[in-house]
Amino acid sequence: MEDLKTQFEKAASDSKTLSEKPDNNTLLQLYALYKQGSIGDVNTEPPSNPFDFVSKAKYEAWAELKGKANTDAMTEYIALVNKLKG
Repeated sequence: MEDLKTQFEKAASDSKTLSEKPDNNTLLQLYALYKQGSIGDVNTEPPSNPFDFVSKAKYEAWAELKGKANTDAMTEYIALVNKLKG
């Protein structure tokens, strides 16, 4: 398990130094997988401002992963970052 956590943290670090910025959908996917892998199921209220589209999209992307195991989310996150690194 520790090895997976180490790989996950390395992928999180690597995601900040990608040569190209991913598209918005990929960024949302990275965000949601990271949150699910590091925290688990969404644990906050949805954003109250209906015009805060970024926060709303992030919340919904994370909420869609409800029930996914932390280890599965970590594995998917690592794979996605590695794919983006090329």
